[in-house]
Amino acid sequence: MSERRVSLVTGASRGIGRAIASRLAADGLFVVGTATGEEGVERIRSLLGENGAGVVLRLESADSVAAALRNAEQEFGSPSVLVNNAGITRDGLLMRMSEEAWDEVIDVDLGGLYRLTKPLLRSMMRARWGRIVNIGSVVGRMGNAGQTNYAAAKAGIEGFTRALAREVGTRGITVNAVAPGFIDTDMTAELSDSQREEMMQRIPLGRMGDAEEVAAAVSFLVSDEAGYITGETVHVNGGLQMH
Repeated sequence: MSERRVSLVTGASRGIGRAIASRLAADGLFVVGTATGEEGVERIRSLLGENGAGVVLRLESADSVAAALRNAEQEFGSPSVLVNNAGITRDGLLMRMSEEAWDEVIDVDLGGLYRLTKPLLRSMMRARWGRIVNIGSVVGRMGNAGQTNYAAAKAGIEGFTRALAREVGTRGITVNAVAPGFIDTDMTAELSDSQREEMMQRIPLGRMGDAEEVAAAVSFLVSDEAGYITGETVHVNGGLQMH
């Protein structure tokens, strides 16, 4: 295992994170996947087998992040690939949105980026090689009614990505983002038939995306072949929002 690069993927127990973890393991990386509880960790272990491990990590807690990183590094080695995928939503119109709903989304989706990325930079800089991919969202560009907190956090992720890419590029570390559109996961499964139909009419490709299609973009960005791409956002949205 010492010959394999270690990757850390947050929110790896379901949806897009699960697909990313599975793809990176298939690519030959050792994948440490995180979940917020033991049930999610067990799902990750079942998914990855000997090609990875699951750890409990709560992005809103600096102590949780520190403990998870300390344990992972001692057991598996320092991650040279980081995929910041985990995030939450607390939807509601701004006029009715509680301060708690605002703070929680910003703290996890954006604050978590700071808490996790900063301590991992040191080992990447020593190695003079690293790959960081932050998972944004199409709503970070186009907006979405009822998601001012989430859209603000996801737009912030793109700014974070570009700024950090400028800071660490000379050390051989690339920092990019992937912004999925409407992907067929258990989160989007909650949409009503009318909401789904309306969305299909707005997507030129006429379908929702697969989590594996997002994972394929991440797979490329963390590869050696993508070594001259940094500070970019790759949009995987079927043409819903074009740039």
